Amino acid sequence: MGESKKKLAKREEMLLSCAGVQTMAGRVQVRWDTESTATPMGQLAYFIEFLTLTGLWSRWLESCPLSYTSPNAPSRADVLGTWMLSVLSGHKRYSHVTAIRCDGVNPGLLDMKRVISEDALRNALKRIPETEGTAWLDAHLSGSITRLLDAPWILDTDTTVKPLYGHQEGAVISYNPRKPGRPSHSYHTYLMANTRLVLGVEVRAGNEHTAKHTQPGLLQILDDLPPGKKPKLVRGDSAFGNDPLMTALEERSQPYLFKLKLSKNVKRHIGSLFRQSGWTDAGQGWEGKDGELALTGWETKRRVVVIRRPLTGEIMICGEDDGQQLLAPLSRQIKSPARALPAMNMPCWWPTRTTRFSVWASSTGIGPMPRTPSTS
Repeated sequence: MGESKKKLAKREEMLLSCAGVQTMAGRVQVRWDTESTATPMGQLAYFIEFLTLTGLWSRWLESCPLSYTSPNAPSRADVLGTWMLSVLSGHKRYSHVTAIRCDGVNPGLLDMKRVISEDALRNALKRIPETEGTAWLDAHLSGSITRLLDAPWILDTDTTVKPLYGHQEGAVISYNPRKPGRPSHSYHTYLMANTRLVLGVEVRAGNEHTAKHTQPGLLQILDDLPPGKKPKLVRGDSAFGNDPLMTALEERSQPYLFKLKLSKNVKRHIGSLFRQSGWTDAGQGWEGKDGELALTGWETKRRVVVIRRPLTGEIMICGEDDGQQLLAPLSRQIKSPARALPAMNMPCWWPTRTTRFSVWASSTGIGPMPRTPSTS
């Protein structure tokens, strides 16, 4: 094969490897170069095509409450495009925006005229009213997940403490398990269990990390959902097993499942159930039994599910308490489907093969007890 034919064959191969992509700037050809090094944002053109064909990008721009009066001000596409490209690049600070100002491909695909500076982006986001901006983002977030809520699903609630460095609004020194004494924010997250779909996140000051600060946002999400799309179950750890939250959910006929702390009354309830018959297999080596319990601070009795399974490993006697021998496992690094319980001594009137317990407060409307404890 001659040199001219080789060039022609190479050109035909190159054309066959091109893929047409519809973007905000029109249709472009994307070609994969197998001989060059990979680029971190090389596949962004296909995501931009998704935003273009679904109309998500245009609707997001049109409904944005940002407005300028100066003819020299950046457009909405420049502001929101810079913001989105920075987020997709993994940036965590405004100063990181400078790293994408040399990108000559992706901004054009979004029909942006330029990538604005960090100061212009910061000032632009400040111009968006907080109430209108929150409603704008919440509406688009809800629109992206509401169609998926027809199937039975579980709403998980969780709180994350994020340590902060520098001076930030709401940075307060409070409970911080990883960095004691360091200011932090509290992220209250509401998400669909076993998926990466987040229904909402509230960023609060570091000293607003308790369940009472999660409750308003949780109830707002439940109230905004149509009747046919509400979760089959609201689930949370021991911080959410309090009377105000459970009462609010019961008033809405919303089933729930919250883990309980092993307080004295809960331990007494476990002791009363332990030697009773009727324990049901809950899967993965666990067995469970439900009953009713009214803890201090609760206005009424509620259904409580106790699940147990034998611990593995060697056991030693570590002392006595009121005439009862105390047992403790030699190995504390025992993993289980349930969230790890705090290290504790167990009276030997519990089984000679020591047992791990997990206790859950459950509404009466969810039917049988859960098959396995969850690690939400």
